[in-house]
Amino acid sequence: MKPILPALFITATLAAFSTGAQADLALAQSKNCMACHQIAVKVVGPAYKDVAKKYAGDKNAAAMLATKIMKGGSGVWGQVPMPANPQVSEAEAKKLAAWVLSQK
Repeated sequence: MKPILPALFITATLAAFSTGAQADLALAQSKNCMACHQIAVKVVGPAYKDVAKKYAGDKNAAAMLATKIMKGGSGVWGQVPMPANPQVSEAEAKKLAAWVLSQK
């Protein structure tokens, strides 16, 4: 019976991670982020995987991205500006930024 315990632990851990990732995707969808971004494909704005790759190892990336999510930005990914999103609270912006940076 002992081999079952590690399997249950792994299954529970993966389920919890998957649920968290789905919740963050749902947050991105509810805040209209997915209208201009996708996880793996550039749409109007860059793919989230490209953003994560660009800022991998940057200790200031999460805070910078959270600010851009709330206030908008321009010039980093081309000529099309990212508009401010007043629907996103600071806590939500931090959660979204962490989720974006976790895309690999």
